[in-house]
Amino acid sequence: MEVTLLGTGAPAGLPRPDCPCAACATALGREARAATAVLVDGALLLDLTPGAAFAAARAGRSLGGVRQVLLSHPHDGPAVEVPAGLPQPGRVPDGRELALLTGHRVRALAMDAGGTGYAVTGPDGQRLLYLPPGGAPAGLEQATAESYDMVLADVVGRPDALARLRAVGSAGPTTDVLAVHLDHDVPPGTELGRRLAAAGARAVPDGTTLAVGAYEDVPDVPRRTLVLGGARSGKSVEAERRLESFPDVLYVATGGTRGGDTEWAQRVALHRERRPGSWRTAETTDLVPLLREEGPPLLIDCLSLWLTDAMDAVGAWDDAEWSGGGEKSLRERVRELTEAVRRTRRTVVAVSNEVGSGIVPATASGRRYRDELGRLNAAFGAECEQLLLVVAGQALMLRG
Repeated sequence: MEVTLLGTGAPAGLPRPDCPCAACATALGREARAATAVLVDGALLLDLTPGAAFAAARAGRSLGGVRQVLLSHPHDGPAVEVPAGLPQPGRVPDGRELALLTGHRVRALAMDAGGTGYAVTGPDGQRLLYLPPGGAPAGLEQATAESYDMVLADVVGRPDALARLRAVGSAGPTTDVLAVHLDHDVPPGTELGRRLAAAGARAVPDGTTLAVGAYEDVPDVPRRTLVLGGARSGKSVEAERRLESFPDVLYVATGGTRGGDTEWAQRVALHRERRPGSWRTAETTDLVPLLREEGPPLLIDCLSLWLTDAMDAVGAWDDAEWSGGGEKSLRERVRELTEAVRRTRRTVVAVSNEVGSGIVPATASGRRYRDELGRLNAAFGAECEQLLLVVAGQALMLRG
């Protein structure tokens, strides 16, 4: 089964008409995208968009053999003209299945936010799933889930849709996940590719033809990632974004509750509000057992608070205790942590503060903490396949 992506953009296209934002200003050439429309084996058209016939011609395809046109979402704006010879487009009621004379079977899936998803099975058995913009499947269950060879979905706008598919086995390690309905939420080009790769997905230019079920060299999601950054740099947001397309993430909060500290409580509440509802939270600094266990991905936020707790435990703030064995005890704790990171089989994304580039701390204890955090970051980062530094909300790849 072959699919040709006549467009891969949001319903308004990319760049959006009359939008002055930076993403639209740089969406040029291969990064410019028409509204998403998908031609399957020249016989089935998913979503009819303006200029579909010209888009097909540019891709070396024709709409002359199309026997069914299905819409996944309501079209805003003026009515789209149906090219001569094409059947009238329509939508299939949720749960219904169409059998085409070409040997394709199409089943309509219910969505949680309007629109219709389509599961297409080709004559040779390959499976394709196409989801509408802003939609995620509703009511998926492990017992009835199908495994798809290719998924076309709004990965940027609804990463939780991919998480739902992964949770029930509908999207697995061999599923080719392609981002469509791309809008101006992410700068096009390198940044878009980086974010999609972290989710195990990719994007292709308009007009690309792909074989469903063929192996594609999609970047593997790194096993271990360390995200560094200064205060309010966006490091926690970056870390959370890297796992939001995966189910059952365990968020490890190392800062505790700090009873009576209202500012800290507000920070914790903000973090919780932006996390997916399927994530669980563990408030602990005992990271080694978690890293040694099998289980879902871990998001550790953050190592700098883990270090504060560890230095408290070894008496690092007292010079006599520090020189009398505290320093050696801390080194051992860090060694145990990095050894657990090296051997872990879980996916891990850890956050830490990057300090020491500004004012030298005025106190000896402050300088000690700064030095030890630098050593911890270096040791932990040495065990990670991917290392990022976040500056002003922008992630700079240091490794990976």
